[in-house]
Amino acid sequence: MTTTGDVESAARLVSFGMRPKQLPSRDVVYGDLVRRYGEDRAFKQLTHAVAAGLGLMVLEVNLQAGAVLAATDESVFEIKMDSYARQSKIRERRETEKVLHGLVHLATAALGYPRPDDLANDTYIGRVSVEQVDAMVREACRILDERAAEAEANNDPLADAPELEQAWRAYARRPATAATKDGRLASDTTRGMVARALRFLADQGFLVQVSGEQGGTYRTTPRYQVQVRELAADAAFDDLLELNVVSVANGGGTLRAAASDTL
Repeated sequence: MTTTGDVESAARLVSFGMRPKQLPSRDVVYGDLVRRYGEDRAFKQLTHAVAAGLGLMVLEVNLQAGAVLAATDESVFEIKMDSYARQSKIRERRETEKVLHGLVHLATAALGYPRPDDLANDTYIGRVSVEQVDAMVREACRILDERAAEAEANNDPLADAPELEQAWRAYARRPATAATKDGRLASDTTRGMVARALRFLADQGFLVQVSGEQGGTYRTTPRYQVQVRELAADAAFDDLLELNVVSVANGGGTLRAAASDTL
């Protein structure tokens, strides 16, 4: 029989999941609730019901990642692109700008977990940097440019091209780097855009910055791995991986883009 205390506990577990940087290993109550979720089927169902009532979906609950949630369509907790634009201080919120930022996030996920085995391995830790993500997207742009030129030469329409091909022109036109008068990275460069995206992911508990090298280097978290598993079902994610612009440099989780870092 479900009690008021059970409902309160389920709601508390959901609330922990909405605190991006909170982990079960750092909070006794959180850890106990996660263990109860895994052992008590009725409590698990109740947690899902509470989350659903708030417009949330439970993606995973474990001691490494904690409670990982995703907002359903039209949920009050859904992070829409305009909200992301405000949080990331995107000056222009035109549709092209939004698509470019989506492409950056897509590339970050693909660099962090380039192989199916990486997503399946709960102990895997990927590393991404601002320079790597920018290099990957630029290399993708180069390949898509070649595809477009070949299609034009063959009089083939581009209407059926993958959705990634809708954004490559705008990204390729932008400079990779440029300094402001006070020496900071200009926000309207592609690396400035990538840097904002990675900082946003770090604020959400998906990445942790490990150094300032390569424009900022980050490691992935179990929370991010769960989210990328969901993203991997997206056709655009497959399109990007199939361009073969990601390669694994070694077995330690350090990744590099196949493109040169000299842009």
